[in-house]
Amino acid sequence: MTTRRSLLAAPALLLAGPAAAQDRPLRIVVPFPPGGSSDILARILQPELQRVLNQVVVIDNRGGAAGNLGADNVAKSPPDGTSILLTDTGILTAGPSLFARLPYDPATDLAPITMLTFAPYIMAVHPSVPAQTGAELAALVQADPGRLNFAHSGVGALNHLTMLVVMQHWGGTVTEVFYRGGMIGIQAAVTNESQLIVNGATAVLPFVKDGRLRAIAVTGPNRLPDLPGVPTFRELGWPAWDAGIGQGTLAPTRTPDAAIQRLYNAFRQVLAEPPMVARMTSLGASIRTEGPEAFRRQLAAETDVWGAIVRARGISLD
Repeated sequence: MTTRRSLLAAPALLLAGPAAAQDRPLRIVVPFPPGGSSDILARILQPELQRVLNQVVVIDNRGGAAGNLGADNVAKSPPDGTSILLTDTGILTAGPSLFARLPYDPATDLAPITMLTFAPYIMAVHPSVPAQTGAELAALVQADPGRLNFAHSGVGALNHLTMLVVMQHWGGTVTEVFYRGGMIGIQAAVTNESQLIVNGATAVLPFVKDGRLRAIAVTGPNRLPDLPGVPTFRELGWPAWDAGIGQGTLAPTRTPDAAIQRLYNAFRQVLAEPPMVARMTSLGASIRTEGPEAFRRQLAAETDVWGAIVRARGISLD
């Protein structure tokens, strides 16, 4: 009789699990310090997600190890829909080739919820740099190797890999300077501690608009509406023209499908609202909410692409 009652009660307990989880805060882990592209997006979404989900949403910045500390924290969190990762997808697609011993497997320990946005990179320089165009910047780097400091957020980060590929195309070199976070690197370029930056439009565009940085070129298929005079990498004949910052969100593997769907629906609803569309456009980002399976396929394809680049250059962080 006890066994039969337990079996009869089991479905009710399973149904109660996700509902009970909704009574607890939703923790969005951003695996970078405050101020970068992922953090900016998370904080824009936070109040709207709270409204749509009717649930408290908190941002948990867990920077370190090129984003892997935060990703690993989510991978090892209870799979109940209360802890999710919001990240630049580059840590998931380049990481497996950069690190021989990651503490988690991006492909098996995290369940995709959805891609959120894509923002192209802006290559920008401090206004003191005597180069107004892409051709002039390439010539400067060729003529005076190492003169310019290039600020980036970590060896093997996609903005770093993008610059390596472009430098190879130019046939010159810059001095690479690592900063613990994208926004710290941008601030270094603003203060002329470093003179060159490649980073997401979401974070860089405000500094270009107010004149503290000069945009040289942008990735992506089209020029940015707010920077109509700045050419694309593709127009300049540069490689890595389709690079950029894809932001997505994932949950621990074994999170119930119902919880994944609930979160996906909430993100899709919030990002479809006209004020949010306008806000993302003003930040140079396009909205991408195709759902879990499309996001899974995209991550697999980009892992192959960036893995090949990392291996070809012999880059390793172990």
